[in-house]
Amino acid sequence: QVQLVESGGGLVQPGGSLTLSCAATGSSFVILTMGWYRQAPGKQRELVATITRGGNTNYADSLKGRFTISRDNAKNTVYLQMNSLEPEDTAVYLCTASYGSSVTAKTRSTSWGQGTQVTVSS
Repeated sequence: QVQLVESGGGLVQPGGSLTLSCAATGSSFVILTMGWYRQAPGKQRELVATITRGGNTNYADSLKGRFTISRDNAKNTVYLQMNSLEPEDTAVYLCTASYGSSVTAKTRSTSWGQGTQVTVSS
């Protein structure tokens, strides 16, 4: 079982920046795709960005250019750099990771973190 621990959330003013981190721990599995989703009050969970083990990225169209996802495979950690933050970015940000017994494993599982709150307000 893979556990995900997020950090880096908080309160930031509009136009500010924040970096989130998420570390996958407690497992001998191979961490495959990692990503971030977010959920604002009263709204559905939505994709922010994902990154494969090889570094291929996918972003929500509305966030391209402001958010950057990256990862450190040696540390099983994924990061989300968020710039030019807007009040509409206020949400709980959740980390997710798929994992398997190897990079070519056909059987994969998914874990979710508890989430970290990001509030953009003056």
